[in-house]
Amino acid sequence: MWLLSSLGSFQAENDGQDDLDQQWDEELRMGGTLRRVLHPYLNGWPCDAQGNFLPPNAQPPPLHTASNDDWTPYTDRTQFETADLLYRRTEMSVGQIDALMDIWAATLLESDLNNPQRKMPPFASAKHLHSPPWMDQTFDVWFRDPLTCICDMLKNTDFKDSFDYVPYKEYCVDNNERRYQDFMSGDWAWLHADKIAKDPTTHGSTFVPVVLGSDKTTVSVATGNNEYYPLYMSIGNVHNTVRRGHRDAVVVIGFLSIPKTTKEFSSDEEFRMFRRQLLKPAMKTSEIVHYNSILYGLGPYIADYEEQALLACIVRNWCARCTATRGMLDSDPDTLSHCQQVTETLFQNATLDEMWYEFGIVGNLVPFTNDFPRADIHELIAPDILHQLIKGSFKDHLIDWVEKFLLLTSGSKRQAEHIMDDIDRPIAVVAPFTGLRRFPQGRGFKQWTGDDSKALMKVYIAAIEGHVPDDIVRTFRAFTEFCYLVRQNTITDSTLRDINDATQRFYRYREVFKRVENKHITAVKKPYCQSNKHKALGQMLITNQRLDKLSAAHTDFASHGMLNGTCLSSALNLITSVTADNDDGEADHGEIILTAHVELSRSRQLKRARTIRALAIELSIPDLSILFRRFLFERLNPNDARDTTTVPHFELPCFDGPISVVNSASSRFYVPSDLSRSSGMHKEYIRSCPMWRGKGPRYDCVFIGMDADTDGMEGYEIARVFCFFSFVYKGVTYPCAVIRWFDKVDEEPDELTGMWIVQPATLPNHTPNYAIIHINSIYRAVHLIPVYGTHPIPPEIKPHHSYDVFNSFYVNKYADHHSFEIAS
Repeated sequence: MWLLSSLGSFQAENDGQDDLDQQWDEELRMGGTLRRVLHPYLNGWPCDAQGNFLPPNAQPPPLHTASNDDWTPYTDRTQFETADLLYRRTEMSVGQIDALMDIWAATLLESDLNNPQRKMPPFASAKHLHSPPWMDQTFDVWFRDPLTCICDMLKNTDFKDSFDYVPYKEYCVDNNERRYQDFMSGDWAWLHADKIAKDPTTHGSTFVPVVLGSDKTTVSVATGNNEYYPLYMSIGNVHNTVRRGHRDAVVVIGFLSIPKTTKEFSSDEEFRMFRRQLLKPAMKTSEIVHYNSILYGLGPYIADYEEQALLACIVRNWCARCTATRGMLDSDPDTLSHCQQVTETLFQNATLDEMWYEFGIVGNLVPFTNDFPRADIHELIAPDILHQLIKGSFKDHLIDWVEKFLLLTSGSKRQAEHIMDDIDRPIAVVAPFTGLRRFPQGRGFKQWTGDDSKALMKVYIAAIEGHVPDDIVRTFRAFTEFCYLVRQNTITDSTLRDINDATQRFYRYREVFKRVENKHITAVKKPYCQSNKHKALGQMLITNQRLDKLSAAHTDFASHGMLNGTCLSSALNLITSVTADNDDGEADHGEIILTAHVELSRSRQLKRARTIRALAIELSIPDLSILFRRFLFERLNPNDARDTTTVPHFELPCFDGPISVVNSASSRFYVPSDLSRSSGMHKEYIRSCPMWRGKGPRYDCVFIGMDADTDGMEGYEIARVFCFFSFVYKGVTYPCAVIRWFDKVDEEPDELTGMWIVQPATLPNHTPNYAIIHINSIYRAVHLIPVYGTHPIPPEIKPHHSYDVFNSFYVNKYADHHSFEIAS
């Protein structure tokens, strides 16, 4: 205890730092709804090439731009697109590239045997495509110059509308509620700008926080386990949507190979020195990039617990932020917060054994951040949501806890396995949904990936209800809601309260268990597969470097309009249009629209009905002709207040013309919390077809907008789409959908699962409630999960039966982040 009093003064000083006077804050009102307060000193003022700040409203000199026919470093478009296709899109191996070039060359030779100057393929071989002059050298650590990578990000024109030059605080005008959206809107960036601004020579500079991340990973492909240690980097100025949706905002800057004989990697001082020396020179002095004076700072380091222990130089099973052990995180009254000053004081006054056993600090190691200005590793470490929260808490703890709970409470192992099989069946028969992974065998797979865990979270609550106590269901609900809340693109003070509430509910309901525990694939595993597996480390870093360069070249060529059309259409000077139609949804490259925009597919189904009467027979809806005429009456008479069901049939317009049936529609909407383009736009496909991938019919469900002024589920109804079609009446094209309405069972979500419950709507005569609507009424697709109950599900029930054989359904708000925001 003799050390506690001497350490208390350091904490008091750290907590009581004087902030700079903020009376000169600049306030911006954004559209009348938001108020933004900019940092008064580190305000990103533009300068000239010599670092002299420009007068107000003066524009910096224009950047040098290449001509529209400059394909450097490629000879022409054909060579660029060949490299992009082989290296990035198909990830072809060296041997396959050599074989392709041989075949290509052979076809050119055979087609022009008499020409002495025969044409050749764009590349002679994979070596021509791949190898730099330094590839054969030997390096213990492979790395890229981080400052060069940061400069590339700062100069990337794709980021120009998604980049913050100044730390800021943002508030809602109506209630003065704080909004946290991107990194520079947080307290960390503001407080560090205050520290930097104490030096007057830094005023007017742009603060660029460097965000790092690392995690040891294992690649097991054909040759056994190969362990690699990648180091990732981004900057805090780019918006979250850019970082999630644009590869160039996160780069791999280093690799360390981990020998299999290494027993304790935390003692590898060489790699610590490597990381310490990467950025340190740029932390104290500014440099001119893109006519801005840039000042760098070491920002958050994202890592899982094992990596946090290594970075913070703490003993395993101790906390990296305080001096509590794993079993005393919430109950140790003598816990101290870790900080650099505490560690230095302990080093001066305690023995190494005391530091190890009493405070959990490895005293003979120094964190790599120790000599950086304004950098304390205990403050900078940030949790790895995928490995610690989703894979760690969900897969390694909650799922295992359920199985252990069933083993302890069911009476026998056989009975527990029977219950787990009953849980697997609902998971296996969940209806298909855009972007939702299928689990044909339930959760009984051997190797879990992060994507498996995230996908299972979306359907697990409905599957376990009725098979486990309600408090276990509530535990999963609290945990899943927490995961979705912390991943929202915009977090407010209200969101923080909801996060705290979910945390407290999780701690409360998890006691039931006591009574009875996406870049590695891109950056490591795929590059490893592309290598020749011999000394693969350097090849993997080179692969990542080339992918970044290909992406940068693609951005540059596209900005000059050089990639319009296809390579063939460019050569023939023709314009063609190619559309994509997949079932995973896709990032949308168009402008931002805050409401959804729905379009029918252009692929007309020639084998389906071509008239309303034929469609009525195909869908087995006898009253479809009347529904169609009512729809047309409503479109032609928007000011008629009568309910169309009361309009006499003789007043309804008649139509006997052709219709065009399609099997899908696309919805384009703003969803920055999910995988999307840097603008936050996303496109998903809504299916309505009698046969889907040869397995059975697929008729998706959708949100129908009912009240644009009402947020959440109160503003939407649920419907199932049985057909998309269009027709032309008096020169006007009407894109439509045949739907069946669903009714909400209650006026609020289910208390146990937190999800709304709906059931297929019926008319007073107990027939299904069908309707025809304009597709402008559709917002986006929605996923429904049956309320399974406790009865076993017969094996003949398949996913495409899901919406037909059950009576009520949960509106799956966990299907994606956007659904969570709508249906919470």
